[in-house]
Amino acid sequence: MTEQKTPSKGRPPAKSARPGVAVVAAVPNPEKIALGWTHTARFLTTASLLNQLPQSELPEIAFVGRSNAGKSTAINVMTQQKRLAFASKTPGRTQHINLFELGPKLQADALFADLPGYGYAAVARGAKLRWQLVMAEYLEVRRGLTGVVLMIDSRLGFTDLDKQLLAFVAPRIGNGSVKMLVLLTKADKLNRNEQAAALMAAQTALADLTTPEADVSVALFSALKKTGVSDAAQLLHAWAHPVRAEVANAVAVAVAVAVVVAD
Repeated sequence: MTEQKTPSKGRPPAKSARPGVAVVAAVPNPEKIALGWTHTARFLTTASLLNQLPQSELPEIAFVGRSNAGKSTAINVMTQQKRLAFASKTPGRTQHINLFELGPKLQADALFADLPGYGYAAVARGAKLRWQLVMAEYLEVRRGLTGVVLMIDSRLGFTDLDKQLLAFVAPRIGNGSVKMLVLLTKADKLNRNEQAAALMAAQTALADLTTPEADVSVALFSALKKTGVSDAAQLLHAWAHPVRAEVANAVAVAVAVAVVVAD
């Protein structure tokens, strides 16, 4: 009589794998992860001068753009919060740098910096010059700055002020220490041909204003129709979590290989 062995308690019996079939673990959805991360954004502090900002080792992503380019609205849509970034009815009124934390409440892993809009005619010349200096200093020396999101009205393209702001951060983009994403806002106000033309014009302008080695991306964006929101969130999440992004890419490659083997 052959003795039958029973499996140990708490341990399921082993299953034999069929030849040619790979068992693949579920891969996290990068869109869901990124949007979940941006949704954690919460107000940290506000400052009118650079030396009033807290020093931090966290990666910092700055949002910049003309006063009427839709910067605050874009931040609110990307974080899925209605009033995280204050959108004044009078463009140019916000004259502070606002910092927001992201990640777990007790273990923040990144910062968003909402910089004042620039270029609004109703703002006094003295205030314009003061903020020009503050923003230039921020973009040139802020230690934790990892990326810059530049909002450009898709109907206007790069103005002289946009080019001037880009010049402030160009050296850090050129040496690879800072990445840039240009969002062509209000894309819903353009038809398909106009969108394509705006995208091409922006790419041409960036090629003229930056070096070939610069890590610069450009995309259409519409807060109203949510165009580009998910892609932007995923890119910013990758900027703030470079190691995690590399692991995710490695997992994606492994999954692709496993699927090929299974087939």
